[in-house]
Amino acid sequence: MILGRTLAIYFSARFLKSILGLFLLAAVLIFLFDVLELVRRGGDQEGFTVARVALISILRVPLLLEQVIPFAVLFGSILAFVTLSRALELVVARASGISVWQFAAPAVVVGLIIGTLSIVAYNPLAVWLQHRSDEAAAGLFGSEQSFLLQTTQDVWVRQDGLDGESVLLAKQLLDGGTRLLDVTIFAFDKEGSFKERVEAATARLGDQIWFLEDVTVYTTERDPQRYGRYEVSTYLTATEVRESIGSPESISFWSLPRFIELARNAGLPAYRYTLQYQTLLARPLLLTAMIIIAAAVSLRVSRFGGLGSMILGGIVAGFVLYVLSELAKDFGGAGIVPPIVAAWAPGIFGVLMGLTILLKQEDG
Repeated sequence: MILGRTLAIYFSARFLKSILGLFLLAAVLIFLFDVLELVRRGGDQEGFTVARVALISILRVPLLLEQVIPFAVLFGSILAFVTLSRALELVVARASGISVWQFAAPAVVVGLIIGTLSIVAYNPLAVWLQHRSDEAAAGLFGSEQSFLLQTTQDVWVRQDGLDGESVLLAKQLLDGGTRLLDVTIFAFDKEGSFKERVEAATARLGDQIWFLEDVTVYTTERDPQRYGRYEVSTYLTATEVRESIGSPESISFWSLPRFIELARNAGLPAYRYTLQYQTLLARPLLLTAMIIIAAAVSLRVSRFGGLGSMILGGIVAGFVLYVLSELAKDFGGAGIVPPIVAAWAPGIFGVLMGLTILLKQEDG
């Protein structure tokens, strides 16, 4: 028997409702914990207000939630399958000749749609909101700014320039690598001897030069000198700065191909950014795997009982895929495994695992 259009729409709506419900619940929980953590870290800072921290967290949450999407699909699908079984709707569907593959198809379609929209629309929006969050938080968390971003970390960057070599440390990256906050530069002359230490609140990258503001210069020959503006020469480009300090997650899906090309043209390794791009492309497949696994762990329970076993099975399956994804990401980001293999392997493995279990359960 062929699954009718009305029934397919009904099943799709039930799955979509369950998945979105869990996703929104996760969003609320992440927001609450994030606000509490930011209040704890920034409560004694100048310029702190609860409203400002709440705004920062609201803008941050969408990007943090990207990691939750596969698990929302997994547990939302399990919830939908169990609810349909408890209401005997799947029993009636089976009795009318509809196979497990037919009533699982609407869920797979929902997963593919969610995965596609999360790539082309949700990810660019989340990255844009994260950038607005960075701007709203600028200067509030001081030395702990890197915690707030979760897209940067303290990184020492060695650079060369017309005046000699220098080493740069930045706490925060903005505007695609052209603006840095909380900057320290150790400058050396052309003979390699230490010349000065420059500390600046902000640094903006121009044509082969860093334009620094609110600067203090330390040397061994005189007392610290304060400057409103200061300049340090560099041969670094914005692409090289982002490669050294930035994170692939801080670049939207539509911008990744251009940045990968720029990194390669600059002679820089683009493994991390290629991996991020391929991981986003592979997301619909990964969500399909989650739905098939959900069917595998929940449909047997619907017939033989065992809610605890279902929950444990879902957790184990999600954990296995998560560990596999993280291992693949580490290998792919380091260039040990081709990024395309590292990105697509977890989804392919999940689909094959789920299909194997379903085939064994349904067809023996």
